[in-house]
Amino acid sequence: MTAEDLWRLGRMGASATSPDGKYVVYQVSYYSVPNNNSRTKLFIQELNGKNKRLLTKGDQRESDAAWLGNKIVFLRGGEIWSMNITGEQRQQLSHTDGKVEGFAFSPDGKKVVMLQSLPYHGTIKQTPTDLPKATGMLITDMNYRHWDHYVTEIMHPFIADVTGNSITTGTDIMAGEPFEAPVAPFGGIEQIAWSPDSKFIAYTSRKKEGVQYAISTDTDIYLYEVSSGKTTNLCKPEGYVAPQVDATKSLKHQQVNQQQGDMQVGYDTNPKFSPDGKYIAWQSMAHDGYESDLNRLCIMDCATGKKQYIVNQQNFDSNVDEYVWANDSKSLYFLGCWHACVNAYQVSLNGRVTQLSDGWFDIARLSTIANSNNLLVSRHSMLQPDDLYLLSPAKAEKKSKLTQITFENQALLSQLATPKLQQRWVNTTDGKQELVWIILPPNFDATKKYPTLLFCEGGPQSPVSQFWSYRWNFFLMASKGYVIVAPNRRGLPGFGHEWNEAVSGDWTGQCMDDYLSAIDDAANNLPFVDKERLGCVGASFGGFSVYYLAGHHNKRFKAFIAHDGAFNLESMYTDTEEVWFSNWEYDDAYWNADATEAAKKTYANSPHKFVDKWDTPILIIHGEKDYRINANQGMGAFNAARLRGIPAEMLLFPDENHWVLKPQNGILWQRTYFDWLDRWLTTNK
Repeated sequence: MTAEDLWRLGRMGASATSPDGKYVVYQVSYYSVPNNNSRTKLFIQELNGKNKRLLTKGDQRESDAAWLGNKIVFLRGGEIWSMNITGEQRQQLSHTDGKVEGFAFSPDGKKVVMLQSLPYHGTIKQTPTDLPKATGMLITDMNYRHWDHYVTEIMHPFIADVTGNSITTGTDIMAGEPFEAPVAPFGGIEQIAWSPDSKFIAYTSRKKEGVQYAISTDTDIYLYEVSSGKTTNLCKPEGYVAPQVDATKSLKHQQVNQQQGDMQVGYDTNPKFSPDGKYIAWQSMAHDGYESDLNRLCIMDCATGKKQYIVNQQNFDSNVDEYVWANDSKSLYFLGCWHACVNAYQVSLNGRVTQLSDGWFDIARLSTIANSNNLLVSRHSMLQPDDLYLLSPAKAEKKSKLTQITFENQALLSQLATPKLQQRWVNTTDGKQELVWIILPPNFDATKKYPTLLFCEGGPQSPVSQFWSYRWNFFLMASKGYVIVAPNRRGLPGFGHEWNEAVSGDWTGQCMDDYLSAIDDAANNLPFVDKERLGCVGASFGGFSVYYLAGHHNKRFKAFIAHDGAFNLESMYTDTEEVWFSNWEYDDAYWNADATEAAKKTYANSPHKFVDKWDTPILIIHGEKDYRINANQGMGAFNAARLRGIPAEMLLFPDENHWVLKPQNGILWQRTYFDWLDRWLTTNK
């Protein structure tokens, strides 16, 4: 595989099965490196895998397909369109000047929710009308930029009537509210749900602004009654008033964020009604200010308002990543990571959990199929990108079955030599074991010695599961002749809540020891690992890890690569736009005289404090539109390295955020990455 091959692969996206359970319509995105853009096309095929047809005609992007009776509805140019299953009889239904960013039709087909962005001036004042060419922004509060954009707009759900072959303009169901729904930066139509009788809409919102928005993850589920316009918060009692808090300290120490009874104060997202309308479910975290808290599955009895957590730490000690109701409303299916693989599970209403799939892969999406007990899922691994599969849940003691029904990239992948994958359990310095993936080059020869990379995961609490990445792609790295060591170090989900929690407030403790245990095990026990040619790479918290290990590796490594990593934690505290993250992870603002001992330790162990011990070439990569970890973090690390005379280069992207999304930037990223590794690891310099 080459970097160009990686960008030739079609990228499977959302899918939807027909009401009769016979067809699936799905989207695939294709990237053009010469044109530096992408196109998304829609396909349809029978669920038995036969009779695949291209629906999209021409170069227009078409996506987000759903079913409205026997017609397919989809987004094109910011409007909702419909067509029949042959791709003919196309009609534009909405007329919003291209403002629709997502949609969901009511079950009776008479109404539709459309997501649209509105002007917002709560933190950045509107430019005076007589100065139309002025570029300055008067900022009055926090949350003035988020992820990769300045916050001059927020999204709201609009409800509109469907009359014949057209959709009315629509009414804002949050009219006059200066809050967003869905929740930025990643929320979409999955945060909106219709009740089966089409009388209610449930939506997700964090109804806060400014500093309060920046320090809190308190996101709630709201129920909107279509006939009256009445809105009810399902997560808080009527009249609830949030307590006053110190914005410069972790909420975990202020005794105000712990869930109390039926009141939920952390992330509550992604509502879904049961098909019989008796229950509404959502994903729920217990603590305010903590993005990586255990994600449980809550259900509420719509008649009584009683809530219960049917997936929790007692019956599944990991996160509910995604879920869907069973057709009979008697159970739910969900995805969760355990031992570095994401599999499908089923849970009954009384909390009995059953694992449905099992293997070295990740299930990425799941949905039910009408008139069937099967599930439609998307599956990938470190060695194969996404395709669609049918998952047939086992009966009695039989094994569940996965049947592949799409083969999007088979023609290209069949021409490529495939790496090999191994799993090791490595002893840690505190007497425990960590799971480590070892990825071997294609045509691997155990008698040879290979340059080897330690991969440092981000998050800090994101799993090193069987993920497929278009940037940190292990297939490509191995194809370049490198062995990859990818540890599930302390602080990753899938090994119990205690293991996952161990990184918060201790970024430079056991998790760093776990990294070194993994690479030392490989260097000392795998004869094909060349201990004289070790590299260390990572992004986000992985980039922070690289910066820290650069001052604490005792000459293990010959090259480092850090992408979008935090370098100076004092600066990072006030640089990032989501202060709740810094508060939770660091405990305190660095200027607080009464800071906790954990906070003092965190700031004392910031990577920038150990630049005097840097002695190894380092490549630094950063995007200037990364407002989560600002580009000044990468610039500071690069400048420090050069001032000390250490070989260093910096790849700076003025137009990229925390990811690298543009095709030519992606190719440049890969070329620069491997040029650096080849320079320092293949010539024994």
